[in-house]
Amino acid sequence: MATDRLAQTVRRQIGFGRLLPLGGAEDGAWIAERAAAGVLRQAADGLPGVRPGTLRLSPAEPGAGGEPAVPMPPSALPPGPVRISAEFEAGAEEPLPAAADRLRSALAEAADRRLGLVVAAVDLRITGLLDGPGGGPPPEEPFGGTGAGEIPDTGEAGTAVGAAALAVPGVVRLAPELGGAARALRTVDTGDGAGAAPGRHVRVQFAVAADHRALDVARGVRDAAARAAAAGAPGPVTVAAVVTEVARGPG
Repeated sequence: MATDRLAQTVRRQIGFGRLLPLGGAEDGAWIAERAAAGVLRQAADGLPGVRPGTLRLSPAEPGAGGEPAVPMPPSALPPGPVRISAEFEAGAEEPLPAAADRLRSALAEAADRRLGLVVAAVDLRITGLLDGPGGGPPPEEPFGGTGAGEIPDTGEAGTAVGAAALAVPGVVRLAPELGGAARALRTVDTGDGAGAAPGRHVRVQFAVAADHRALDVARGVRDAAARAAAAGAPGPVTVAAVVTEVARGPG
């Protein structure tokens, strides 16, 4: 049974993908690759005459973003701009460069306006021509969805930090993913004589409503969680805000 639970956790983490940096090094915010890619694919799916295929996000300039202001969560990429790489099919009604420009603009705009990703480049590769004028249904994509489905309540909403996070506009629910669905909140105090400076670090995982910009919500969660966690802290409080899901409609 323990082996089965471990295998299930590994499968969940692989599907979850890496954590992409939101904003800059000072923001202490990340978003799940699957959630970010789902939002970008949704923007691409709405374009006429274009059918998106594989879409990937990766660091564009490793080390260019500086040191993060807070400890990074597991599987997180360091701060810095990302590169969007996508394949697509296009119709014959317009020149291929024009279709590529429309897709590139849609992806870059969604990354900025809906997520808060810093994008250095959008690389596109055409893989074929469409038979008709419509884009048609896109192929199945590993990171094609915007959400992970319902997550069981772990009781953490009743804590001071959980309640503060849930009160931020745009937060749908606490939504744990890192290491499985056990904990959306993690608090670690340092300064116990082991050489670490006194302080408290909090990691909050949550789902964001699709009509809110993920980075703005993450900043609000970071500030609210820091205030709530300050009571009794042995030193300064840092918060890593992790968007695990972009939820369509009410939570």
